[in-house]
Amino acid sequence: MMKSFVPLLIAGVSAATLVSPAEAQRRDEHREVFDAMRSGKLLPVREIENRVLPSMHGAQYLGFDFDSGAGIYTLKFLRNGNVIWVEVDGHSGQIIGRSGR
Repeated sequence: MMKSFVPLLIAGVSAATLVSPAEAQRRDEHREVFDAMRSGKLLPVREIENRVLPSMHGAQYLGFDFDSGAGIYTLKFLRNGNVIWVEVDGHSGQIIGRSGR
């Protein structure tokens, strides 16, 4: 009984440790954001959201992406079936671009 359990346990542990490339990239981005915020080089995403969300009346907030090379947050919204992207400088908190309606 024990001999058949060990390979199953090893297979289960191996499968549990596998991470998709997209998930690994997302973890790396979140780590970069956290490190930059902690060092004071970047505004926290919650502060960015608090500045932008009030101006997006009637839009559903979908989340954000972060470009670590440029230090730019891209907040995504949905309004009346249209996707809206708002680009925000992560250092100053200023809106630097917007696309969609």
